[in-house]
Amino acid sequence: MGEYSEEREALGLLVEADRGSLPFALLHGEALVACAAWALGEAGLTQVDLGTAWEALVEAGEPLVLHDPLCPMTPADFLVACLERCEAEQAVVVGTRPVTDTLKGLDPQGYVGEGVDRDTVLQVTSPVVLPAAVVAALDGLPSTDFATLVGVLAERFPVVAATAPPEGRRVADESDVRLLEAFTAH
Repeated sequence: MGEYSEEREALGLLVEADRGSLPFALLHGEALVACAAWALGEAGLTQVDLGTAWEALVEAGEPLVLHDPLCPMTPADFLVACLERCEAEQAVVVGTRPVTDTLKGLDPQGYVGEGVDRDTVLQVTSPVVLPAAVVAALDGLPSTDFATLVGVLAERFPVVAATAPPEGRRVADESDVRLLEAFTAH
């Protein structure tokens, strides 16, 4: 598998907070959170707990890969590619998927307005990879919601998007889990 091969270590943090019970739904007979944790392990990352003091993460002086269990089938190779890009560019790297839904804006009166060009919108998925310098510049994780987190980070740091593979899609409910399960059946 695509293990992170730099001489330096990198940390992996599974962010399951504020996601309700969905991270514990079963996919291929395993909890989503377990599937996501395996990807971190297969990527060769040192896993840390969400309860780890931020100061300890800063002290480690390593990049931090935030992985969302609602993107449970994100391949380890993609996590590694995002980490390597983060190290090369010294930028926050965020996994994204193209938006395929029809999007409409609201006019000033609150009615459905013009369509929004889907090519100008991305869905934040997983991972969000923080360079060590970004970890050190933060007092903690500004949000556990990845879309909000990326918006906050983009106000202070360079952020680049990496297109996640189809199996890296985000699930929002049990029907999405069943769809992802069918899509990733081998």
